[in-house]
Amino acid sequence: MASFKEQFTNTPDHTSEMDEKDIADNKVMAILAYIWILFLIPLFAAKESKFARFHTNQGIILFIASIAFGIVNAILGLIPVVGAIISVILWICLAVFFILGIVNAVQGKAKELPFIGGIKILK
Repeated sequence: MASFKEQFTNTPDHTSEMDEKDIADNKVMAILAYIWILFLIPLFAAKESKFARFHTNQGIILFIASIAFGIVNAILGLIPVVGAIISVILWICLAVFFILGIVNAVQGKAKELPFIGGIKILK
């Protein structure tokens, strides 16, 4: 049975499906996709890039998750200590996902994020 670390880091990698020139030309767009609302830049400026669209899709999912976490955080704020602890854990998890996405983009990888990477919003 695979450990949690292996399950967390061993996510599907779609890099081999991408064109190397596309990856090299659109790394900056892929990085921008993870910086909150800036996912709009690659969404419109790199429509033809499969690599940028892959990362933009994941950036949109993280954007939606951050809004949802903000709502949950407001509710958890009503629960003194336990709410604060859970809130911190949620935000750390979200930050880890943003960092993983940016690292993958910088390395020119189209690797799905753990747990949420399989969600497709963009075609």
